[in-house]
Amino acid sequence: QVQLVESGGGLVQPGGSLRLSCAASGSIFSSYAMGWYRQAPGKQRELVAVITSSGSTNYADSVKGRFTISRDNGKNTVYLQMSSLKSEDTAVYYCNADPPSWYRRLGHLEVWGQGTLVTVSS
Repeated sequence: QVQLVESGGGLVQPGGSLRLSCAASGSIFSSYAMGWYRQAPGKQRELVAVITSSGSTNYADSVKGRFTISRDNGKNTVYLQMSSLKSEDTAVYYCNADPPSWYRRLGHLEVWGQGTLVTVSS
């Protein structure tokens, strides 16, 4: 089973940048779709960005043009580069690993990281 460890959160001023990392264990990381989600206080968890096993990406409208998701399969790591940060980006950011369908049929479910807090404030 894949395990995820996020890092890179912290306090940043509005307009600043931050890069989150999510390191995954497991031998078939490259076959997983990986995503970043976030949950602000009092709000539901929402999708921020996803990247498929083939490298296709998709972003929430609120972060398009400011955030970039990428993956390094050699390092079993997915990144979220965040720029032009706004106060409304403040949230706990979670990494998600979604297994391919053939792996799901073997009983492997999606996995979540523990979350990393990003606070955008002056």
